[in-house]
Order: sequence, then structure tokens, then C-alpha cells
Amino acid sequence: MTDTTDRRSRKRQATRQAISNAATRLFWERGFDAVTIDEIAAAADVGRMTVFNHFPRKEDLFFDREAEGRELLRTTALHREKGVSPLEAFRRLAHRLIAEQAPYVVFSAESQAFIRTVEESPTLKARARAIRDELAAEIASALIDATGAQGADPHARLAASLLLAAWTTAFIEAHRTYQQTQSAEAAQAQFLHLIDRAGQGIAVALQGTAYA
Repeated sequence: MTDTTDRRSRKRQATRQAISNAATRLFWERGFDAVTIDEIAAAADVGRMTVFNHFPRKEDLFFDREAEGRELLRTTALHREKGVSPLEAFRRLAHRLIAEQAPYVVFSAESQAFIRTVEESPTLKARARAIRDELAAEIASALIDATGAQGADPHARLAASLLLAAWTTAFIEAHRTYQQTQSAEAAQAQFLHLIDRAGQGIAVALQGTAYA
């Protein structure tokens, strides 16, 4: 039963990845808004409903790592090392992601195409703003759970908002650095510099709370 379940899981994941790859290629070639679900299904050699079984919304095909990113952020807050504050855990996460060359923080010609596609699509820009709001709520919830804070702690929401603003700014500026220099190393250095600098300010703002 386990082998059968594993095979089904692998097959499902392979199908999902094939759909995502086909969609990404079409989005980059023609722009997000010009591509239809039927065209994506044809390119991936699957049915229209198969696409929707894996990706309920067209935007999910583009932001296909959203759920994975949410889980990573929550795990960072909940399962940090003993003696490490939540804010420090997020700072260390940034450095670990760069060291591991995680896909979230890759700065390359390919990632530039990702940014350009978002900027050219009102639909994707709206979804990106919604994702940021959802992530802020997710991080605040994780911070509360991680520290045992009671109720809807406003300091948790402040910490989440500041963290998300810092990461967003660092990400955008790192991509700008890559665009100017064509250097992944320079972009990574800019990203970590801004994360570290922002971390100092956020720690001061949250001094005296369980998050710093």
C-alpha cells in the first residue's frame, strides 16, 4: 500500500511540475494575461480539468511555490534553535537560503523574466499584493504560536509587517542590483546586507517583546 501511495504521489507531483513548467514557458514567452488555461493544458499534454485539479486559479500556476514558502516561514518561527529569537531565526533563514541557492532567492536572467512578467500583468500584481497580506497574517500567527503570546498580539502583527517589508525590499533591490551588474554574487550580497540592516532596526522596534 505504501509503495502504491508513493508511486501515486510521485506521479501526481510529476504531473503538477509538468503543468507548471509548461505554464511558465508560455507566460515568459507571451505574458501572463495572453495565455489561456486551454493552451497550458495542451502544452503540458493534459486535460483542462487536470490543470485546475492542481492549480485552482490561473495565478497559482505562476506563484506555484506560495504554499511551500508559507510552510517554510511558519517552520522557521516554530522550530528555531533554543535561545534564538524569532527575529534572529528569520535573519538566519535568509543566509541559509542564499547559501543553499534556494529558488526563492536566485538572481539570474531567469528570475528577471519572472519579475518582468509580474510587472507587465495587473492580475499578477494584484495577486502579489494579496499574497503579501496573507503572508503577513501567517507570520503573525506563527509568531504568536511560537512564543505563546495570548490573543491577537499587536506586536506580532508589527513584527510580521516589518519582516515582510524588509524581505520584499531586499528582494526587489537585489534583483535591481542583478539587472545593473549581471552578477548573482553582487545581488546576493545586496539581499543579505539589507536583511541584516533591517533586522537591526526591527530588533530595536520590538525590543522588550518575545519576538526580539
